[in-house]
Amino acid sequence: MAEARISAYLPPNIDPTKAPIAFGERALPKLNEELKSSDLITRQRSLMALCDLVHDPEYVYQAVHLGFMESLKTLLFDEDCTVRQKTTEVFHIMAGHNIGREGILRSDVVITLSHLLNDPVDIVRRNLHQTFEMLSELPAGAAALVDAGLIPQLVSKLESEHEEIQELILETLHFCLQADATQALNAGAVPILKEKLSHPLVGIKRKAVCALMEICVPLEGKESVCKAEVVPIFVQLLEDGDAEVRASAAGALMFTTITTQGKYAALRSGAIPKLLALVKDSHSKVQLNCLKALTTLSETPEGRKILLPDVNKIQECLMDSSEAVRRAASIAVKVIQWRP
Repeated sequence: MAEARISAYLPPNIDPTKAPIAFGERALPKLNEELKSSDLITRQRSLMALCDLVHDPEYVYQAVHLGFMESLKTLLFDEDCTVRQKTTEVFHIMAGHNIGREGILRSDVVITLSHLLNDPVDIVRRNLHQTFEMLSELPAGAAALVDAGLIPQLVSKLESEHEEIQELILETLHFCLQADATQALNAGAVPILKEKLSHPLVGIKRKAVCALMEICVPLEGKESVCKAEVVPIFVQLLEDGDAEVRASAAGALMFTTITTQGKYAALRSGAIPKLLALVKDSHSKVQLNCLKALTTLSETPEGRKILLPDVNKIQECLMDSSEAVRRAASIAVKVIQWRP
């Protein structure tokens, strides 16, 4: 005859590492109380449970309005590395939702997070930089990072952080430089980014040249790039096997050659033949940037002289499927064939 036995094992759907979730509307308020507990295990289990919940934007909305941001900001200073890890993970997940990004920015979390830039635990710093990267995708987020004065620290971390984190920093800088490049220039970003252009990892090289393209937008950036002799490297990268690298290198030349100094630096580096070779590139972004760079270079007598015999190569782009490429080619032909 069968007997009823009480098992010593927990049911399969119960995780001892996570706090049990209260029913209904009491779920998040109870977790918020437990986050403030003096008991370490309680804080850890509550954070584990919260990490699961905030994947749902509705829970993120509730958490923002129930005051979770202040509780989480306090936990960023916790002595326990697991608490800091899971707290930064919560912010990273929340930053994946628009309501979460807005809540983080409204609660001035950016400055508090920045205190962990030198945290000894790698995964804490990675979560931090993932959060910054997601915030920077919003113009308001990029502005918040710039206003907090964090760009010099991010630039300096490119020399010491792990490669995985360097990619995140470069992506963040790409968006922040669109907001303001002054801090990065003052922090000596150009020489540091120049070194990354020869990095063996394509991801780092791609994002470094993209960041430098943004730096080349303001006049100070153009001058810094010329002074650091980065223009010849941009020309070399036009032959790179990665389309994004080629596009950003051509874009950097497009911006740099607006100035007379940039024009002649590019001409001395042999930019025109390599740009001409890419006007029929399979990627329209590469084509477009190359045509615009050729247009600025043809504003010099020397550039126009080189380009006139090969103007037919650019005229072929007038039949391209992309309207932007056709328009850029039309302008380039007019400038090249201009007569005083």
